[in-house]
Amino acid sequence: MAEKYTPGTHPDLPPPKNLVGPAAWIRDNLFSGPVNSIMTLFCLYLLWVIVPPLVNWLFLNADWIGTSRDDCSKEGACWVFIDVWMRQLMYGRYPAEEIWRINLSYILVVLTALPLFFKAVPSKVKGALAGVLLIVYPIVFFYLYVGGSFGLEFVETPRWGGLFLTLVIAVTGIVASLPLGIVLALGRRSEMPVVKSLCVVFIEFWRGIPLITVLFMASVMFPLFVPEDLSPDKLVRALVGVALFSSAYMAEVIRGGLQAIPKGQYEAAAAMGLSYWKSMLLVILPQALKMVIPGIVNTFIGLFKDTTLVLIIGLFDLLGMAQAAATNTDWLGFTIEGYVFAAFGFFVFCFAMSRYSQRLERALDTGHK
Repeated sequence: MAEKYTPGTHPDLPPPKNLVGPAAWIRDNLFSGPVNSIMTLFCLYLLWVIVPPLVNWLFLNADWIGTSRDDCSKEGACWVFIDVWMRQLMYGRYPAEEIWRINLSYILVVLTALPLFFKAVPSKVKGALAGVLLIVYPIVFFYLYVGGSFGLEFVETPRWGGLFLTLVIAVTGIVASLPLGIVLALGRRSEMPVVKSLCVVFIEFWRGIPLITVLFMASVMFPLFVPEDLSPDKLVRALVGVALFSSAYMAEVIRGGLQAIPKGQYEAAAAMGLSYWKSMLLVILPQALKMVIPGIVNTFIGLFKDTTLVLIIGLFDLLGMAQAAATNTDWLGFTIEGYVFAAFGFFVFCFAMSRYSQRLERALDTGHK
């Protein structure tokens, strides 16, 4: 039904077509001036030069099916190389007949963590599932991966590798570094001189040395100072070094969030009669952690990528296994494919963490914009 026209008034007219729509957006954002127009054309030229050859090499001229290097041409990527070495890239030298143990752990984690992403699941259920993930599963997975009990074959850690080893190191470092970082951040802000001094020394020491040095010292130098019977496994030493190193950076991120909390919040918690730890757990830390989610996730992403450094101590993660596969005499000359596959794997996990952190920020946003 047509809108009734009242004398003396004018119906609203749609905005001019040259001010809205795709054409207006392109003009305003890509060709808004001479410099912007030149940069846009230059970027389009680069895309024209780079993208078509890259797509041809990655997909159109690539070889996907085969069992040896003879099935690969020289025109495109040889994904046959990745297919042949897929088991090693995923699990390292873990026994093929025992890989079901790793896959079972993946399934358990996914099934347990999946309800945490749905708002309809009650908070108590989510808390119980989180407790299972953080407390119960590490113990279960230790016996599942190592074996030697419950009828499982013993698998020494030097045979661990590929993406499996990357996830073990990264998840262990992430889970351990967050609570350690919180304790260190609180200790550095403590009014007790001894506690504050110890935390400052710890943080500055670990932030002042590169991770590659930490791994080298943990693997090579540490066994020289302790009896052979007391020297832990090389992977355990690497895990401890990675966790301590990451916790120092995490502490500074969390300390920034604690300093951003207004003094009135501390005073309000004290006025309610809350003890120090209750005020921190119930009032201060929830606000501080929410404010530094980008910094926390950034530290997690950096830790995930730094796991590649374990190659220097003889542990072959995803990137290390890709390099080892490319040095095989039957597959020389396919290093680029290995690097591309490893880069894609790291990108998937890092991008997933980044997107989840953004989702978490939106869910926890309570009007700080």
